[in-house]
Amino acid sequence: MSKLLFDRLMSRAVKQGRLGVVFADGRVSTFGASAPDFPEIVLRFTDDRVPRDILLDIRLGAAEAFIDGRLLIEDGDVMGLVSLLRANNAWDRGGDIHPPAALKNLFNRAIFAAEQINNRVGSKRNVAHHYDIGNDLYALMLDAEHWQYSCAYWPQDDMTLGEAQRAKLAHIAKKLVLSPGQAVLDIGCGWGGMAIHLAREHHVNVTGITLSEEQATLARERVRAAGVADKVTILLEDYRDTAASGRRFDRIVSVGMFEHVGRAQFDTFFQACATMLADDGVMLLHTIGRLGGPGTTDAFTRKYVFPGGYIPALSETLAASEKVRLIAADIETLRLHYAKTIHAWYDNCLAHREAIIALHDERFFRMWTFYLAGAATVFENGGMGNYQVQYVRNRHALPITRDYLLTGAA
Repeated sequence: MSKLLFDRLMSRAVKQGRLGVVFADGRVSTFGASAPDFPEIVLRFTDDRVPRDILLDIRLGAAEAFIDGRLLIEDGDVMGLVSLLRANNAWDRGGDIHPPAALKNLFNRAIFAAEQINNRVGSKRNVAHHYDIGNDLYALMLDAEHWQYSCAYWPQDDMTLGEAQRAKLAHIAKKLVLSPGQAVLDIGCGWGGMAIHLAREHHVNVTGITLSEEQATLARERVRAAGVADKVTILLEDYRDTAASGRRFDRIVSVGMFEHVGRAQFDTFFQACATMLADDGVMLLHTIGRLGGPGTTDAFTRKYVFPGGYIPALSETLAASEKVRLIAADIETLRLHYAKTIHAWYDNCLAHREAIIALHDERFFRMWTFYLAGAATVFENGGMGNYQVQYVRNRHALPITRDYLLTGAA
C-alpha cells in the first residue's frame, strides 16, 4: 500500500524533469518527463520502510533515509533531488507537496509549540546544538575573511563569496548611518565579522553578544588579530540580560539571530531592543522570513539543525515591533541572495568532503548537505526570503529620502 501511495505522491510532485526510483524489491518507477533546466535523478531504496517514512513526513522521512544510507542517490546528488521537487512545486505558483499525514502533522505542530518556549537555558542549549559543533567545520564552509554565516549580498553575479559577504556588511553599515565613536550593539555577533567591519571601517565601539561559547572564543581571537580590540568587546550574554543591565546604544544590529528567538519571545525581543536603543538611535534587523503568513518549523529542521528556531512571517515581525513603537523606517526583501550564498557553502562542503567526514563522520556529512540543499532550494522556489528591516524610535532620526544609501562610506 505504501508503494502505491508513494507513486501517487510522486506522480503529482514531479511533472518536469525525471525522477527514477528503484525499490528494495527491484520494482522501478519513473516520474515526470525530461525538460530543460530540470535535473534527472535516480534513487535506490534499500528497504521497504523508505516509502512509508517519506509518506509520514516527506522531508524528515527522506532526510533520515538519506542520512542512514537507506535512500541512495545513484544518478545526481542531493541538491539536484531537492531542487527537482521544489522547482516542480514552487511557492510562487501555489505549489506544495502534501502527503496523507494529517495525524503526523498535528503531532508536529504540538511539539513545535512546546519547543518555542525559549528561556535563557533553552536558548543557550539550542544555540550550542548548531554553533558549538566545531569552528573547524565553519572554517571549511564560510568565506575565509568575514566568517559570515548569513545571507550575503550579490549586486554582481560574478562576485566571490567573500566579496558578496563584504558587500552585505557594507550594505548594512549604510543603513545604520554611523558616526565615529558611536556605541553599537551586535545581537548574535557570531564570529565577530560584523563587529570587526564596523569598528575598522567606521570607527565605532561595538559590543557583540552571543550564546555560543565557541563563537565567543574565536570572535575574541579574530578581534585581536584585526587590531580592533580597543573598539570591540565580545560577551557571552543573552540579549535579555543586556537589556536588564540598563545600557543603551546609538545603534543596534542583528543579523541571522532573530530566527532563533522563538515565536513566543518576539515581544520580549523587541521590548529589549526598544529599551536598549537610544532615543535617536537606528536599528537594523536582518532575518530570514516567510514570504507568506505564519507557519511552523518542519520536523527535520527542529531535530537536526535549529531546535527551538522559527522563521517569522513579516507580519509577525512587524506586529511584535509595533507594540513597543519601533518605527519600521525601511524594509528590503532579498529574494534570491540567500540561494546564491548557500549554493556557495554547499560547493565548499563538497570540495572539503573528506575533511568534514574526518571531523565528524559520513552520516553527519549527509545530514549537513541535505540541510544545505533544502535551505538553498527553499530560497529559489520555496516560501522563504530575507528581510532587512530598519527601525527608529524617532521619525527624525534619518534623512527623509533613501538617497543616503547610494552615497557614503561602506
